[in-house]
Amino acid sequence: MKRALMIMAAMAAISTSAMADQALATAKNCMACHAVDKKLVGPSYKDVAKKYAGDAKAADMLASKIVKGGSGVWGAIPMPANTQVSEAEAKKLAAWVLSLK
Repeated sequence: MKRALMIMAAMAAISTSAMADQALATAKNCMACHAVDKKLVGPSYKDVAKKYAGDAKAADMLASKIVKGGSGVWGAIPMPANTQVSEAEAKKLAAWVLSLK
């Protein structure tokens, strides 16, 4: 019984963390161009996670692109810089995106 409660508590914590990171993405206006599971202006977050799965440098690279912007990886439409996102928030967002399956 104790083990089941511990597992349920861990799952709730993971779920809450995932929702909190999506809330951060919404608060920072990321969801205006991206969605978790479908392409909007930019790629879906699941497609990003799939592309960079297993890349040890992906989190740092994505965090940098979140803040500074980027172009050419997903097509002709560039991603603008997001100066309203701190470095710590960008790292949190990048880790969240890469965790999506």
